Amino acid sequence: MVPLSILDLVPVVQGSTPRQALECSLDLARHAERLGYTRYWVAEHHNMAGIASAATSVVIGYLAGGTKTIRVGAGGIMLPNHSPLQIAEQFGTLESLYPGRIDLGLGRAPGTDQLTVRAMRRDPRASDEFPNDVQELRALFEPVREGQRIQAVPGAGLRVPLWILGSSMFGAQLAALLGLPYAFASHFAPASLDDALALYRRNFEPSRQLERPHAMAGVNVIAAETDDEARRLFTTLQQAFTDLHRGARGLQKPPIDDIDAYWTPAEKVSAASMLTHSIVGSRQTVRAGLERFVARTRADELMVVSTVFDHGARKRSYEILAELWGL
Repeated sequence: MVPLSILDLVPVVQGSTPRQALECSLDLARHAERLGYTRYWVAEHHNMAGIASAATSVVIGYLAGGTKTIRVGAGGIMLPNHSPLQIAEQFGTLESLYPGRIDLGLGRAPGTDQLTVRAMRRDPRASDEFPNDVQELRALFEPVREGQRIQAVPGAGLRVPLWILGSSMFGAQLAALLGLPYAFASHFAPASLDDALALYRRNFEPSRQLERPHAMAGVNVIAAETDDEARRLFTTLQQAFTDLHRGARGLQKPPIDDIDAYWTPAEKVSAASMLTHSIVGSRQTVRAGLERFVARTRADELMVVSTVFDHGARKRSYEILAELWGL
């Protein structure tokens, strides 16, 4: 069985607050650690009322400080929003506090809309410099050379694993060229999954960090005692992607009995396309679906996203998954 990891968007559900969302994420991280998951990642998003992980490095420190063994990291940091030096210092600090447990996944998208990009005082063209910024960041984690005038303190000389995140051929090509592990966001952008993984493996160049390609694929998983119960829980995520189609943002909504009464036929097609790689059901259904997904992708690791409104049901979903996968 390939390792399982968790991507947590730190969702703010209707009737709750960001503080409660963060507390739930720490509780879930501790639960995941006990269950045997490999990594627990949070992602950078801005100006989104339903996501409480905007200050991603701070959230990682909170989660790492409340756990003991599970790897904690960013899935990811949107590097065009920051200077490489700042990220090297932040993750150098995290690695110094929690040695051997910090991952740094890097994305090229802004993690928000263009209006918010301007509010962050970032140049919308900064993503064009992403490959150079990754190289600069990588160099800042190298041991300090004689005469080096710019240093990350802490950061220099620390082994913080870098990952390239992506949903297109660009990220796959860059990860292969730099010899870095690659995580594909197939949980919401499935279109290029097969081609991107093939390109990454075909063009991979070994590096000091990684001798052979390591590909991780994202997948939505909602597990419950019955298929019907899981499908009802899934309507929370289906509503969210319908709202995305409508250009509406808000807090995470509770499940509903009839999703067809919520979306139009066109919205259904759009949401279903983005949620292609979603495995929803009982133990038997989820196990069979995951086995097919692994056989198709030959993924070295899976990054699981379980978007469930009720915190207890969300924990139970990850628990069922750990049991059926033999963690």
